[in-house]
Amino acid sequence: MSDDGGIGKDLLRRRLVTISRADCVALDAADPLKDFRDEFVLPEGTIYLVGNSLGAPPKTASAAVTRVVEDEWAGRLVGGWNAAGWFDLPETTGDRIAPLIGAGPGQVVVGESTSIAIVKAVSAALRLRPGRRVIISDLENFPTDRYMVQGLVKGLGDYEIRDVRGSEGLAGALDDDVACVLLSEVDYRTGDRHDTAGVTARVQAAGALMIWDLCHSAGAFQVDVTAADFAVGCTYKYLNGGPGSPAFVYVHPRHQNATEHLLSGWHGHAAPFAFEPFYRPAEGIRRFTVSTPHVVSFAALNASLDIWERVDLSQLRAKSVALTSLFIELVEELCAPYGLTLASSRDPERRGSQVSFLHPDGYPVMRALIDRGVHGDFRAPDLLRFGFAPLYIRFADVYDAAVTLAEVLEKEHWREERYQQRLTVT
Repeated sequence: MSDDGGIGKDLLRRRLVTISRADCVALDAADPLKDFRDEFVLPEGTIYLVGNSLGAPPKTASAAVTRVVEDEWAGRLVGGWNAAGWFDLPETTGDRIAPLIGAGPGQVVVGESTSIAIVKAVSAALRLRPGRRVIISDLENFPTDRYMVQGLVKGLGDYEIRDVRGSEGLAGALDDDVACVLLSEVDYRTGDRHDTAGVTARVQAAGALMIWDLCHSAGAFQVDVTAADFAVGCTYKYLNGGPGSPAFVYVHPRHQNATEHLLSGWHGHAAPFAFEPFYRPAEGIRRFTVSTPHVVSFAALNASLDIWERVDLSQLRAKSVALTSLFIELVEELCAPYGLTLASSRDPERRGSQVSFLHPDGYPVMRALIDRGVHGDFRAPDLLRFGFAPLYIRFADVYDAAVTLAEVLEKEHWREERYQQRLTVT
């Protein structure tokens, strides 16, 4: 990639660009988070704008996994459950995630997947509102959120889903039949962000319980989940826990001993090693565990949390706003003639750490962009998504990404036949 981003000076001369690459390099030099980039593995020549899908690995992750396999597993065998603290990983790791979402000790537990966490949270909420039979689900929620709720309703019977579009749809949907509301704090497609405090207050004023999906929030900006009743989230996006790393569930302290969820697994039993024939839930947050923790996956996640313990979340948010705002400005200046439409909010207060653009040929455009070292992703039918992980994305990366996107569009690289073929994972 050249100093001008790889497309030469001719295009830049023809476009009004209000910030230069040198300006971006200067911003990087003054960035208080700049040293964190060196703690992640990023292939040479890659601008990785997919932290909203799978975060880059910490350089310490490989050694952490090796230590578990070679020292703890090979060295201690089954003794690792006691000596290495494996059995308590869901709770000890939950306490490390808690500050990242505004929660306290004993309020977050880690294990299984986001899909399972949704079942735990929603089923527990339903039991707290036995006279109410409606679950409100956003039509814009990530599909697994909706599918798991649909499966719950089908399995439990006598419940119904009331669909809304965004928090704006709640006004006519909240009534005395609503047991709980499940919304994503950040829309996975557009990156737009809900007013969590305001929405939570409205839902609870109607007598319902509020459940937030934080998959595109945790690690992207400061989160305050303490007013909510439940929250769920993954750890493999902005939290850099690795593919398949375990999810988390937050449960407000007032609910922890007042309800049970549907999945009464052995790990959540009050006395697992008493091997009793009937389920008896543990006290506190541990009753929201289900099954044996995936110890090797926890190792990589905890390596990442070693980094997160040193991050100033206010600085993280400030940089996120600056990165996303710069990208919008540059793309709209450089790519104006080529059919891109901003799908994300222009207001940074209403935006997570993601920017999305619409293009009728979004899939081949993204394929061509990736081949030129700028990695985003595509969501059907026409959405190009770019996620900005402030710990390792630089302002110069933003500049180069926007200029390379302009090259792909101007020179129509995306029309090549090889980019028209859909891969399994888009």
